Amino acid sequence: MTLPWRGSVSEHFPGVPAWGAPTSRRPLPDFPATHLAGITPEWAWGGADGSGIRVCIVDSGVDGTHPLVAPVDQAMTVAWERSDEPAVVPAEAIDTAGHGTACAGIIRSMAPNASLSSMRVLTDSITGSGQALLAGLSWAIDSGFDLINLSLSTTKLLLLPRLHDLADQAYFRRSVLVVSAHNLPVHSFPWPFASVISVASHDQPDPFLHYYNPGPPVDFLARGLAVPVASPGGGRTRNTGNSFATPHITGLCALILSKHRWLTPFQLKSVLYQTARNVRRDGARHAPAELLPAEFPSGPAGATD
Repeated sequence: MTLPWRGSVSEHFPGVPAWGAPTSRRPLPDFPATHLAGITPEWAWGGADGSGIRVCIVDSGVDGTHPLVAPVDQAMTVAWERSDEPAVVPAEAIDTAGHGTACAGIIRSMAPNASLSSMRVLTDSITGSGQALLAGLSWAIDSGFDLINLSLSTTKLLLLPRLHDLADQAYFRRSVLVVSAHNLPVHSFPWPFASVISVASHDQPDPFLHYYNPGPPVDFLARGLAVPVASPGGGRTRNTGNSFATPHITGLCALILSKHRWLTPFQLKSVLYQTARNVRRDGARHAPAELLPAEFPSGPAGATD
């Protein structure tokens, strides 16, 4: 039998962002492994609300007035002032693009008492410079956030060494990077780094349902198709993409950490693994989740370039 992490590259399924899987129609194989006694969803996050956990959304900004998001405790942006070097400065809690607000709303819906902050590195067109990404991410790590939601990636190889350094720095400072896989089957980063928690999409509606992916580079699959999200100005819409699967895992991590504050990034990832739907317990799979129809409405996939 070929071990899943030594097999071929994951198949790309039509209608599901790259690296994801249509789990409602094609279940992932069971992953037989020793389960640590007592690590259950109830143990992991039962009764938790995210209290005491600081989350930073590194994105296009966050609409701090949106009823599905507020309050935003801190809002920053990357600016160029009198030089070519980017500076991180205070900003209004606004988001004209909507991408960051959508991610923030998902996290708030899962961990209502977590502290949310915004670090804007993307422009109104949901693009951004490599310098802005490095500056914003560095600020978030130095600020000691417990969780950093990064629903974006880059294909620029020049950024690879510095991003690796930042990801490792965050890991050893117990600042957990939860990072979106690219929506297309292209080589990008930092999501393939071993020091981050990487996320792609499954096609089922339960926001707490997540799968362990035994075939790297993606670690976990979470809800990412036709996701109801907040949009700037108090609106709501449905979006599809790995960008929106990622904050589901961030929200889940906020719940787990608020209940088990001592967990390291390695232990937190292990708890996610132990509570994944396809990790068997006592020889049995979890009960099947509710299924979605075969066809899904398409929506913005979220910028990850």
